[in-house]
Amino acid sequence: MTLEISTPALLFPAVSLLFLSYTNRFLHLAALVRTLHGEWERDRMESARVQISNLRKRLFLIRWMQLLGATSLLLCVISMIAILTASQGVANATFFSAVVMMSLSLASLIVEILISGGALRILLGQMEDH
Repeated sequence: MTLEISTPALLFPAVSLLFLSYTNRFLHLAALVRTLHGEWERDRMESARVQISNLRKRLFLIRWMQLLGATSLLLCVISMIAILTASQGVANATFFSAVVMMSLSLASLIVEILISGGALRILLGQMEDH
């Protein structure tokens, strides 16, 4: 298969939007952690402690989402350079790797979304108990 320069370039807009989404998720979680920390320091609330495990998993996944997305973008750039230097084998391999990395990044996003409901279930459970 012969790649054209426009093929790897197609991932650039998607990566930009994903990084915006990933960064927003990270900033939201950071604010939540700070709020929970304040509540825990003040009241030693059990709900804050229970949510910590959930938040740790989510932060771990977000870091991996960002790392895999950045790696995908870097591989796209390398693929484009390989296309410009007429190294089709390298271009194909790096573009394939970029698509795999992006897929793993999106799979991490799906897992993080599934886990994110856990914190809400904890809070809803507490409200129902009272």
